[in-house]
Amino acid sequence: MESYESLLNEAYGKVKQVKESGERFEIPKIEGHIEGKKTILTNFSQIVSHIRRNPEHFQKFLLKELATFGQKEGDKLILNNKIPSAKINQKIEEYTNEFVLCRECKKPDTEIIREDRLSFLHCLACGAKHSIRSKI
Repeated sequence: MESYESLLNEAYGKVKQVKESGERFEIPKIEGHIEGKKTILTNFSQIVSHIRRNPEHFQKFLLKELATFGQKEGDKLILNNKIPSAKINQKIEEYTNEFVLCRECKKPDTEIIREDRLSFLHCLACGAKHSIRSKI
């Protein structure tokens, strides 16, 4: 039988390390401007890297929730409607609450894992696992 210390070291080896320190998690506010009938979000890539999610997943959520079409060009997201920044920031916050923050400990140290046809939000800080909607 293995000793407690060797089992503990093996378990620590399998756990992913949390990269964040204990600072408060704050989502950057959207920056952009309106050109004609289009809204251009200039810091889209910055927000995606801050929340550590797949850009296509985040883009698909925003386009569906804002009921508009759009495309990504470089670091920008171009929406084919005039949309106020307050509404976009509200949708980003909804995305963060549903797909980024852990429901147990409220930390952003999570990842989306897929098992069979189900998607789960797995917290790297506390180990909690919650189901999330697979299709956006």
